[in-house]
Amino acid sequence: MFKLPDYIEPDFSQEKFIKAPNAKLEASPVDKAAPEHFHATSIFPEYFKIDGQWYLAEDSRMDCVPVFENNKIYVREFRNLRQGDMVVTGRTEDCEEGIYVHANCFDWEQKRSVGNFAFRQSRSRETAFTYDYEQLCDILKYEKEHDGYVVWVLGPACAFDVTARESFAKLVENGYVQALLAGNALATHDLEAGYIGTALGVDIRTQMPYTNGHYNHIDTINKINTYGSIAKFLEKENIPDGIIKACVDNDVPFVLNGSIRDDGPLPEVYEHTYVGQDAIRSHVRKATTVIGMATVLHTIATGNMTPTYRVLGDGTIRPVYFYMVDTVEFAVNKLGDRGSLSAKGIVTNVQDFMRNVTSQLGL
Repeated sequence: MFKLPDYIEPDFSQEKFIKAPNAKLEASPVDKAAPEHFHATSIFPEYFKIDGQWYLAEDSRMDCVPVFENNKIYVREFRNLRQGDMVVTGRTEDCEEGIYVHANCFDWEQKRSVGNFAFRQSRSRETAFTYDYEQLCDILKYEKEHDGYVVWVLGPACAFDVTARESFAKLVENGYVQALLAGNALATHDLEAGYIGTALGVDIRTQMPYTNGHYNHIDTINKINTYGSIAKFLEKENIPDGIIKACVDNDVPFVLNGSIRDDGPLPEVYEHTYVGQDAIRSHVRKATTVIGMATVLHTIATGNMTPTYRVLGDGTIRPVYFYMVDTVEFAVNKLGDRGSLSAKGIVTNVQDFMRNVTSQLGL
């Protein structure tokens, strides 16, 4: 039976907490800038001592700034700072300046002690992932039963294979997807597949290229732009299946962000980087599990907005699970190198991953 690990509250009766000074607050000198020696947040729960009381930053993300306002700690991006915001300053992490970073905060099941030397401790294409699939599917079942918020981050390769498209649609239809984050390409090629049967001009079943197939995705974009929206395109062209159709039919929100090399783009794509980032964070703020597949930069961007914990409505603190699925170890490891230390990698292609997940979920 899957069970969330318990949150280990800091013991504020310890001497270091009692003797800690109050955190220093300084006003932002101008909009979009913090005072010198500002404190930058991490992925971990962080507490700040103000007027003798320890406050948890309940809604955090890395590389941002803690602001004390209305007896609460708000974590804000630099672009959202305003002149006069009272920012926490100090760069120590163990109460020296009234700041405590609570890294070992969950009661995870301990691994068996094997001493200083052991084989196969990294995560690579040689890793056995059967247990990871079991754990992930247990998490997904738990999230569905307990109103969790599962956010998926998909790259365009997820639309290149008929099984991957069908499998993800099943996940949407069965309540295992609460939000989808992607780019113009994923939506374009998925909709191309539903419209023409190809992705980038290649048949999603046989992997055979169509004559003039390089027109297929831009013909799809053009047709959607003619209708003015994805939803209208799906309706008027009677698109039978696909990832985006499943989201539309089941009221699952999707956030599509543009890139420098986009062709089109589709009407729903955010063309302004920071408007799109805010849209992503609106879902990350609710996320209890995040799964990124075959999209390194998009997953890292989402990871940079995702803390290791979530404070629920009843005040319960639980972990946020984060998975990265890709064909190469480099992609999986890069996420950790960019600060998402709690992310777990599964090295495989997306169609095999989706087939394994849906099979274990009985879909």
